[in-house]
Amino acid sequence: MKKWKKLASAAMAAMMCAALLTGCGGEKKQADSGDTIKVGAAFELTGNVANYGKSINEGFKLAVDELNKNGGVNGKKISVVESDNKSEPAESGNAVTKLITQDKVVAVVGPATSGCVNAATPITTANKVPHIAPAATAPSITVENGKVKDFVFRACFIDPFQGQVMAVFADKTLKVKNVAIFYDSSSDYSKGLAEVFQKTLEGKGGKIVAKEAFLAKDVDFKSALTKLKASNPEAIYVPGYYEEVSKIIKQAREIGITCPMLGSDGWESPKLAEIAGKDALKGCYYVSAFNAKDEDKSVQDFIKKFKEKYQKDPDIFAMQGYNAGLILADALKRAGTTDGTKLAKAIAETKDLAVASGKLTFDANHNPVMPALIIGLETGTPTLVEKISL
Repeated sequence: MKKWKKLASAAMAAMMCAALLTGCGGEKKQADSGDTIKVGAAFELTGNVANYGKSINEGFKLAVDELNKNGGVNGKKISVVESDNKSEPAESGNAVTKLITQDKVVAVVGPATSGCVNAATPITTANKVPHIAPAATAPSITVENGKVKDFVFRACFIDPFQGQVMAVFADKTLKVKNVAIFYDSSSDYSKGLAEVFQKTLEGKGGKIVAKEAFLAKDVDFKSALTKLKASNPEAIYVPGYYEEVSKIIKQAREIGITCPMLGSDGWESPKLAEIAGKDALKGCYYVSAFNAKDEDKSVQDFIKKFKEKYQKDPDIFAMQGYNAGLILADALKRAGTTDGTKLAKAIAETKDLAVASGKLTFDANHNPVMPALIIGLETGTPTLVEKISL
């Protein structure tokens, strides 16, 4: 209930801000004069999912740096204005409001999570500012009540797609039929994935033998895990974020659960192995759009450039931030203007754009068409197991 009230307050604040901004939208001038074009980077730089926001921001800035070294866009350099939403939806609305009203950015990239993006989109839409979500996978990000949001796009696949992919992997590759689900009831991301996974697996003749829920920031999961264990599952699906998932995996192994554990792209973080322990990750798999062992030339070129700039390996979030930067730069070039409506139209028309994950084209719902990767953690190190296209 506390979580619900918090999200409701964030949504109400966002709508109020949007209404206020719309009223004076005609007077807003975008920062595209002089030699620079300002774009906003609204990320989770602190808080419980700061790992995501920081990685995306690094990838995004790498793309912008490359662009500026090559002359910028239409003779102008891109200037990135950063803001921290502290991993909170309410702060996300405030951060994006500042970017638009005070910093006068022509587009916004970020945040990372679906909740924070949904809190910001009423504001960007009301002001006709194109908005690219690098990693937000909830379907409602780009489509609401059957209507595509004109100014909102994403640089990642959607939750239903990755939920389907994991169910296909469980059925065809692992050949498991009796599966338990352990999901975060406070997260739309987790609930949506659990629903699609269950529907897809059952459609293939599988069975959900047990279903338990936890809450974000919980630390003790053994009671629920014991109930799941009693159902004798052949695998357990845990769609969620690394902070809770790492503890869940560790505690599951401690109470004798040895079956495969399956997950979503929210598992992606070096902290997963650090907290869970490498041995606990044997038989664990999750869905991703990036792996350093992928031999695709686009992937390897991106890894090389990222390591040269930051002296470390990139993760999926860095790749998605980089792709978001390339999408925006390409659209700015083709639009030939920073007018929000024309720029959004150019983004929507993106086709066969060369990005870090290969070629990217937007579908009618502003979602990129791309394959998904199944990542295994048998050795504690993320390893490409299979590439799946539906």
